[in-house]
Amino acid sequence: MELPKFMIVDNPANDEDVLVLHTGFPRFIVSLVSEDIEWFDDVSQEDEDELAKELEGLIIDADNFYQAEIDKLGLDY
Repeated sequence: MELPKFMIVDNPANDEDVLVLHTGFPRFIVSLVSEDIEWFDDVSQEDEDELAKELEGLIIDADNFYQAEIDKLGLDY
């Protein structure tokens, strides 16, 4: 099975938050509300610095993915 690049994640403990999971390397979950990131792969400080530009693009991609999915459902973001 091939996983999608992004998945919307439900957090019943905080229904105000919007979470998107990135399934490729580096795997992470991002809050589109607070932009907090939880890493699933070991990412050293050096790797994190190198990934900063790529990560910025991935967060934008995650936000665009979420917006496209919401638009498909006809919901407000």
